[in-house]
Amino acid sequence: MSELVTHSISNGIATITMDDGHANVASPDFLDQLNQALDAAAAEQAAVILTGRAEVFCAGFDLKVLRSGVGHAFKMLMGGFWLTYRLMSYPHPVIVACNGHAIALGAFILLAGDYRLGVTGDYKIVANEVKNGLTMPHCALLLCRYRLNPSHVHRAMLLSEVFNSKQAVEAGFLDKVVAADKLLPTAEQLAKEYLELNQSAHSDSKLRMRKSFLRKLKRAIRADRRGFVFMGLQRMLVKSKK
Repeated sequence: MSELVTHSISNGIATITMDDGHANVASPDFLDQLNQALDAAAAEQAAVILTGRAEVFCAGFDLKVLRSGVGHAFKMLMGGFWLTYRLMSYPHPVIVACNGHAIALGAFILLAGDYRLGVTGDYKIVANEVKNGLTMPHCALLLCRYRLNPSHVHRAMLLSEVFNSKQAVEAGFLDKVVAADKLLPTAEQLAKEYLELNQSAHSDSKLRMRKSFLRKLKRAIRADRRGFVFMGLQRMLVKSKK
């Protein structure tokens, strides 16, 4: 298995870097490695900085896997959805340092961070499912309604609007935009500041504030799971009739 995600932990800060050498597409191996990095961070009770490679944060799910068969596609999709749940419920501060493009799942990962940094430049942040002929998953709709500014939810979810970095702050995908060379230093400074918080109070407050949302997110992911299972059965029936 190639190394798609790396991590380092120092002074209570886990820096997790997604880098597949290309567009940072979320394959099953990619998601497994990302979860392993989060396991290591959680074991050290570390704050998390999640970042990508030069000019691309994450370009969404791996389309090759989606076309490879129901089993692999199902694992990948569910893995991506549960990743957003894990980030939203992670007990320590989560800072997302978005290097550039964030597309589909990449945009949803932004929504799961406690603080989201972006970089200046002509980068695309977009949930492009509808443009690509896909019905928005229940969990994605819920995340967007929870984190995006109300005036931008329909534009993002139903119209596949593309936001640049500055517009993404207005929409609610990002909290702040900095120069590219300031991205990680700013994220590290924020992580240091957030570690000065009482971590038990941070965790308890996060879970108290998001308790209802996390319950709804679980239900939404399970609804998506049922939908994918039904879709898979339909495809099997169509093939059997040919």
